Amino acid sequence: MNWKKKWLGLISLIVYALLVIVLMLSCAESGSKNKTSRVDHLPFYREATFTPHWLAPQSKETKGFHSIPDFKLVNQMGDTITQNTFQNKIYVTDFFFATCPGICPKMTDNMLLLQEAFKDDPEILLLSHSVTPKIDSVPVLKSYADDKGIDVAKWHLVTGDRKQIYDLGRNHYYVEEDLGLERNEDDFLHTENFLLIDKDRHIRGIYNGLNKTAIAQLIADIKTLKKE
Repeated sequence: MNWKKKWLGLISLIVYALLVIVLMLSCAESGSKNKTSRVDHLPFYREATFTPHWLAPQSKETKGFHSIPDFKLVNQMGDTITQNTFQNKIYVTDFFFATCPGICPKMTDNMLLLQEAFKDDPEILLLSHSVTPKIDSVPVLKSYADDKGIDVAKWHLVTGDRKQIYDLGRNHYYVEEDLGLERNEDDFLHTENFLLIDKDRHIRGIYNGLNKTAIAQLIADIKTLKKE
């Protein structure tokens, strides 16, 4: 009889442990889905160190603060895309290439999470720059978009002048993390970072585009930004 009691006790302990694990995973998942920003408004950024500047939104200090310059590129539909495309819009941007076998597919999957999260919100757009624009022609980007289920009304995949794209990435979005390393326009630009840009073209956040927790935080931060 003693061995039966021991087995029953052991089984009860295992069941209890499994229930605790399930509960913890459930809470973690719930927390990720309902993640919130830790602040009432997001900081502003103006250099590659991504030192946060805590300015009051719409204050005098923000008027001359670093912003993304004018640009002119072409999307997967052959439409011209400029800064005016994002007028009065919040957008998330990244840099990729269609034939990338490494980090880009995961980045695209996570951008698709953003597309789904804000599919009914015309205030939020997505922008992905090709870092191999000579290869990623309009038909190539269109095929890629169709294959991935990308909504052209929400998400622009852009190609165009390589020098302009690399200048935007390195000198205005600051997407690379190799601080202090000198680069020239012949050096390849490849990064997993997503950038959050507000309606005035200010950088308001940088996120690891491969990390689901970072994407959950990005979604929360977009919602915070919308309240400004």
